[in-house]
Amino acid sequence: MKYLVLVPDGMADYPVPQLNNQTPLQASRTPYFDQLASQGTVGLVQTIPPGMSPGSDVANLAVLGYNPKIYYTGRSPLEAASIGVELQPTDVTLRCNLVTLSDESEYSAKTMLDYSADEITTAEAAELITTLAKELNTEKLTFYSGTSYRHLLVWHDGLTELKLTPPHDISDQKITNYLPQGFGSELLQDLMLRSQAILAQHPINLQRIARGLRLANSIWLWGQGTKPKLTSFTELYQVRGAVISAVDLAKGLGICAGLKVIEVAGATGNIHTNFRGKAEAALKVFRDGYDFVYLHYEAPDEAGHRGEVENKVLSLEKIDEVLGLILQELPEIDPNFRIMLLPDHPTPLVLKTHTSDPVPFIIYDSKKAASNYSVDSFNEQTASQTGLLIKEGHTLIQKLFEQNAC
Repeated sequence: MKYLVLVPDGMADYPVPQLNNQTPLQASRTPYFDQLASQGTVGLVQTIPPGMSPGSDVANLAVLGYNPKIYYTGRSPLEAASIGVELQPTDVTLRCNLVTLSDESEYSAKTMLDYSADEITTAEAAELITTLAKELNTEKLTFYSGTSYRHLLVWHDGLTELKLTPPHDISDQKITNYLPQGFGSELLQDLMLRSQAILAQHPINLQRIARGLRLANSIWLWGQGTKPKLTSFTELYQVRGAVISAVDLAKGLGICAGLKVIEVAGATGNIHTNFRGKAEAALKVFRDGYDFVYLHYEAPDEAGHRGEVENKVLSLEKIDEVLGLILQELPEIDPNFRIMLLPDHPTPLVLKTHTSDPVPFIIYDSKKAASNYSVDSFNEQTASQTGLLIKEGHTLIQKLFEQNAC
């Protein structure tokens, strides 16, 4: 038996006027999503536990079967695992975005123009982080380069009781009320302020000006946490598996869970990612004898954060297209397979950030006929109409592995 979990990150949404008051999932052409929905089990699942923030860290932990109330220790430690940073028990990690802020002279009066600095390339970002490390690293602070705009700061013997805000939650807003707060926050604010002076005249940014791109003119620190301890996924579910993703969060989660991380050339985490290459990599993993693949696509989430309606629809259609490839070739590898399809959380275009709403899911079994929870098409509305609601998101994957899958 082969098991695939397909995660179009941030896929769920609200109706938008540009799509005739449909959600992107309703408006997109997704025949293979619909095929699974017509033969599988469809419902809603609450991936964000009550009282927890609807971050991708919390949500992906739940989708992979780990109760966030027990296992969650912060977002950035998962990313640290992905880029190979060994953490000590007393280390505190922070996500370090390269962002674009407006040009007011007073730092606190600036506006968050772009949480990704125009999706800066990894090569450009690496040069900027290298320069920041030379200027700002101390015995207590170490900067590490990651992917695109996503980087890492390790604060040795640091503090976690801080109020920090994800930059994608405050797009187009003044940062005044969202600067680091709490005991120890002065250090982080100082780093952010000093980074602006270092980055302002950096050759990379001067080149970006000439190309008409936004500057990466500040760091933004958030997502603090400490080293996680996850029970082995193989120990929990008796399968050997892999993670395929372009983002360090998902890859780090896989590493912490003891899953193999598969790198795919051209995987970017946005609309320009190698959609087909990631699907082909999943098929190869199955051919190589693995039982389980966690196939994660970030593009719908990025489009949601950026308010890009057309790109969100396009990303879902591209993911559906590669699902078609998987459905064509997977039966030749093993005719007995199950697919679980769901986003980790909604990323509504109108809000440009995550919400805690339940998300639609499908569980499809190649050897099982349609159930009482099957529907003709897959979207937020049809999923709600089945009446099936899984209230504890981390339990959904157990149904994928049950002898009689739901």
